[in-house]
Amino acid sequence: MSDAIQGRCCTFVVDGLLLGVDVLKVQEVIRYQEMTRVPGAPHVVTGLINLRGQLVTALDLRKRLELSPRNPADLPMNVVVRTDDGATSLLVDDIGDVIAVDRDTFERPPETVDAVIRDVVTGVHKLEGRLLLVLDVDALVASSGAACRDGET
Repeated sequence: MSDAIQGRCCTFVVDGLLLGVDVLKVQEVIRYQEMTRVPGAPHVVTGLINLRGQLVTALDLRKRLELSPRNPADLPMNVVVRTDDGATSLLVDDIGDVIAVDRDTFERPPETVDAVIRDVVTGVHKLEGRLLLVLDVDALVASSGAACRDGET
């Protein structure tokens, strides 16, 4: 079973969806950072950020999950996660909380969840009044065509 089935999840919101990742995969959460565009990069790659000397690829989760575009006036937040391929920043709309999740609330993603999202979700937790979609960050980064080792492009 996934570590995120029982443990703690760092949560965030993207286009109204409550998403989360295993807190052990999160390196840090930071405000919007200026980015350097990468010519020829996949469309989900917004650019590279310089995180204390480390180049980190920034993925726009709205684009990756095929959701509506972000209003250009709204700056995204960065959830920097660690994968086998190094650090990657996930651009999100808003940061939530770190919450405890329990095995009893975990279920496989329902068929009503869009296939693009379901492909990178390990499952869902039914919370009071909301559904938490738990992302598999390794699958998310690998399927985005944006996996880089230590900032290489």
